[in-house]
Amino acid sequence: MLPKWLGWAQRIQAIAQTGLHYARDEFDRERYRSLRAVAAEMMAAQSGAAPEEVRDLFAREVGHATPKVDVRGVVFRGDALLLTRERSSGRWAIPGGFADAGESAGEAVAREVREESGYEVRATRLLALYDHAKHRHRPLPFACYKAYFACVITGGGPAIGAETDGVGFFRRDALPDLCPGRVTPEQVQRMWDLHHHPERGADFD
Repeated sequence: MLPKWLGWAQRIQAIAQTGLHYARDEFDRERYRSLRAVAAEMMAAQSGAAPEEVRDLFAREVGHATPKVDVRGVVFRGDALLLTRERSSGRWAIPGGFADAGESAGEAVAREVREESGYEVRATRLLALYDHAKHRHRPLPFACYKAYFACVITGGGPAIGAETDGVGFFRRDALPDLCPGRVTPEQVQRMWDLHHHPERGADFD
């Protein structure tokens, strides 16, 4: 679950970011910049990151603050689930990543699966929409929703990507070491339940 200090820092940063977007009075804008600096100091002090790195990270976020969207492609072959191994951690995850502006959710998840696994897929239904902060993920500096989509393979084949160095299908009782920043064991197990019982609808929260 999200540490309290990180939740406070996220909320302060979001208020400052949204305030800077809408404020026209320069005195108000200066107050919001000061508020953003406080959020950066909180996050740097608690996380061990360099204060200037956090300030630069926050400064790049503009506009009305909303959660980022992380899309994940749930691809089964028989009763085995497609996973990819992250180069950065050496651990495995359901392929996916942040959606880009200008693409639909279905287009985003198809792109991510292709880039990370080599498989061409088509999204068929939404399985789950989770708040990153309400699950046992590694904390992020910003709010994030994770959207899991059932996908079917339409072409391609296994191939490593810029961020992945392994591709494989795994059975429920033989999962590899999972990357907590990407997926949780509970979420991965839940994908089998939703795959076999489409009448249950999509999970959320």
